[in-house]
Amino acid sequence: MPKGLREIRNRIKSVKSTGQITRAMQLVASSKMKRAQDAARHGRDYAELLGEILETAMSKVGEFTHPLLTKREVKVRGVLLITPDKGMCGALNSNLVRAASEISNAAFVTIGRKGKQAMARAGRTLLADFPVSDRANFSEVRPATEYLLQAFLDGKVDTVEVIYAYFKNTLVQSPRVQKLLPADSLAAQAHDLRVRLNLPTTAAVADNRDMIFEPSAQAILERLPALFFKQAVHQAVLESKASEHSARMVAMKAATDNSKKIASALSLEYNKARQAAITQEILELTAGAAAQ
Repeated sequence: MPKGLREIRNRIKSVKSTGQITRAMQLVASSKMKRAQDAARHGRDYAELLGEILETAMSKVGEFTHPLLTKREVKVRGVLLITPDKGMCGALNSNLVRAASEISNAAFVTIGRKGKQAMARAGRTLLADFPVSDRANFSEVRPATEYLLQAFLDGKVDTVEVIYAYFKNTLVQSPRVQKLLPADSLAAQAHDLRVRLNLPTTAAVADNRDMIFEPSAQAILERLPALFFKQAVHQAVLESKASEHSARMVAMKAATDNSKKIASALSLEYNKARQAAITQEILELTAGAAAQ
């Protein structure tokens, strides 16, 4: 077999082998994508209900002060960067890292190896990194939220912002930068939560029922800002996981389709070259016979 034909055949084998790998990765991402999308959507339902409960409770109690609602001079911005652990998901990672690089005077906490690696390479201040599996249970996210709350209360950071990939649909995932702390008020937290998740922002319906707070209204309201913060971070992680698996599934499908096109083009080139070689051999044999 001529050298050129052997090279083309090896390229065809290599492209088809790569296509099989990307096809397998597409199927794995597709199976994870559905579960992650359902978790993100169900989390939005919980956020909407939590907002309604809070607005109703605030209408009965009124405003109050809390350390997480207290603004102060911003010297260091605390940023939680949520990225995938792996690549092969299109431009998702680069878009998130680009959004983080535009923030100055910040200390970062990361969830996901890609964000941690990018911040380390850029020489940014990295306070901590927390691993979270694909299931992203609330218990896995809690250590990161508690660390951020303590850093804010201790004065290590003066704000807490989160950078994550908002899941719109399978084809669209957009990076978002949202400020979580300090909030203007509990009502503002509820409103911002609705805006972040594209939920209805209509005013709560007046509730004329009497309410009894146990152990007391103050004790319950003291816990609400931290609860809202933890829920918002958990929802951001769920959105990021849904975005990651959707982006990877789309990227691997595109790679699989491209491998098929390249393999088809190489096969056509191989057949043409093989036909040309056969024709050349026939001409040489015919010329040799005629010369005798």
